[in-house]
Amino acid sequence: MSKEDARSRILLAAGPVFAEKGYHAATVRQICQEADVNVAAVNYYFGDKQRLYIESVKRAHQPLDEPEESLEWPEGTPPETKLRGFIAAMLARMLSKRAPWQRQLMFREMLNPTVACRELVRTYIRDRFGQLLEILSEILPPETPEYKRHQVAFSIIGQGLHYNVASEVVDMLIGEEEREAHYQLGQLVDHITEFTLAALGLGAPLSASRTAET
Repeated sequence: MSKEDARSRILLAAGPVFAEKGYHAATVRQICQEADVNVAAVNYYFGDKQRLYIESVKRAHQPLDEPEESLEWPEGTPPETKLRGFIAAMLARMLSKRAPWQRQLMFREMLNPTVACRELVRTYIRDRFGQLLEILSEILPPETPEYKRHQVAFSIIGQGLHYNVASEVVDMLIGEEEREAHYQLGQLVDHITEFTLAALGLGAPLSASRTAET
């Protein structure tokens, strides 16, 4: 077995164990049994249990193990177009197909953040959040306080996060037929973009059609 094969086997085994039991209850011995490697292999390939856990969370966050590409637009691109592109990329990541253990492990981290979550924020999430703030800086008045910019950004992210975290509840509320007809990725991108632009004053309010009727 090559070093890379052994490392990958440990990671593949560790993710489901950490997802089911959490960091503290999971044991290196069980993980190594699942991976069919010697217990000493964790220290050899990862240094310690904590580093293995961090790498497992990173794998759950980015299942394909591909680096996140920075969003770039040609000079002069309208902020509305940038915002739509950001929302499309955000939803594509949030709604990408994941194994049940990957979703479960990420939910654990969101509910009870550990050092792994801090590393995710530092390595991946902070840059994306900064990109969104740059887009909003082109839309919001210059005098908008920083905390208000952050709140607007979180409101945009929260719309996407809802369809990720509460996907099963959404299905219970609306049914499969409506879900299949109106909640595909492109449709959600359109809705969240239109809703956000309306709130920011760059799109028609959703009540416009009703006003026109009266």
